[in-house]
Amino acid sequence: MDITSIIGIVSGFAVIIISILLGSGLGLFINIPSVVIVFGGTIAAAMVGYPLPDFLKLIKALTRVFMFKIEDPQVLIDRLIDISNKARKGGLLSIEGDISSIDDPYFASALQMTVDGVKTGDIAQVMQKKMAMVQQQNKVGISIFSSLGAYAPAFGMVGTLIGLIQMLANLDDPSTIGPKMAVAMITTFYGAILANLLFLPMADKLKLRNEQEITNMNLLFEGVISIREGEHPRLMEEKLKVYLMNKKNSADAAKAG
Repeated sequence: MDITSIIGIVSGFAVIIISILLGSGLGLFINIPSVVIVFGGTIAAAMVGYPLPDFLKLIKALTRVFMFKIEDPQVLIDRLIDISNKARKGGLLSIEGDISSIDDPYFASALQMTVDGVKTGDIAQVMQKKMAMVQQQNKVGISIFSSLGAYAPAFGMVGTLIGLIQMLANLDDPSTIGPKMAVAMITTFYGAILANLLFLPMADKLKLRNEQEITNMNLLFEGVISIREGEHPRLMEEKLKVYLMNKKNSADAAKAG
């Protein structure tokens, strides 16, 4: 469970609600037709823009925002070094017992091909294709949430225009202008919140998830190929430490930001 996503959303809404309460009541900012226009219109636009199979991946992508487990790269490196040492001492067949204890199907499948004596080039080809498929699937979720972040403010403006048209059609009653103008602006308010507190941050979180997952897959790719080629474990470790440096640089950049 990603507690930071939950804290961020809850605190974001809390700040908005507190700000509203300090100046007026919540009832002024609740308008069902505006909710229907912004939320319904945003989802409808996404359905127009994406095929149904891709659109249905929205639920899976949403789950990845809040629930995502990724192995620490250092743990993977240590595991690969242990397997490499065992393979050098007892041959590739000696590592077959380790496969059943590996939960990651990508890792397990690659090791199984190694034990089965599949050529290095063929193992590399299969692993790269699987990696590309995972990356493409992840990009669909990122793209959908980015699109939702663009559609929500647009439909907020649509709702505002509808409200303004309705207001201008009744200018003969000046007492209704203020309330109707307020209702017209609420849709823009809803669109901005959906885009900037939910959809766009979720797209950013999914981009980070994708980078972490692909980094680990590349690390495993390098490690398995090294084991298949019989490289010395120390050489393999030095090659894989690059991924730890990339992780550290990313973390430092995030802190600087």
